[in-house]
Amino acid sequence: MNRPLRLIPTDPLDRLARTLEALLVVASAPLPVEELAEAANDEPERIEEALRLVADRFAEGRSGIVLEHVAGGWAFRAAREEAAACARLFERPAQRNISQAALETLSIVAYIGPCSRPDIARIRGVAADSAVANLLERGLIAEAGRDGAAGAVRYRTTPLFERVFGLESLSELPRLDDVGADANEIRDRLHAVAEKRSA
Repeated sequence: MNRPLRLIPTDPLDRLARTLEALLVVASAPLPVEELAEAANDEPERIEEALRLVADRFAEGRSGIVLEHVAGGWAFRAAREEAAACARLFERPAQRNISQAALETLSIVAYIGPCSRPDIARIRGVAADSAVANLLERGLIAEAGRDGAAGAVRYRTTPLFERVFGLESLSELPRLDDVGADANEIRDRLHAVAEKRSA
């Protein structure tokens, strides 16, 4: 019986590109060039060169998965034309949408984080326990130490947050000036909490 022919890459850069593909597939968060270089035991310049090969192989319209630079690192995502199928696979009735309370809480953490539940409650005007627990469970926020004065746990957004919302970093968040008429009230509340924290 004839065995199938196995092609072994002979080009060192192609071999490195395959290694990067494997690393990116098993990673749970976007990987920066430095981490990829350390894991692949290679130079950052060669990693960047090999990433260009991977990006070409996994380009939008050419593959079901796409390589993208997001949240300070590199990661695979589903191609846009496959979004409907992916949504059907992961759709869960209880988790389909983020509640308004959770979305408000997530916005506060993104704009002024790290911040504590009392900070969030002062801005929103209502308790934040349920919304914070929901966001922690989804992996969109994480603990970021404790408040020096009160000892309350502080929260920050995660790389998953940046990835889900397609941000390279938090600096890409829309400015409050662009939000609309309610921005003044939001800004006033954020400044009040920020002043209290720095006092």
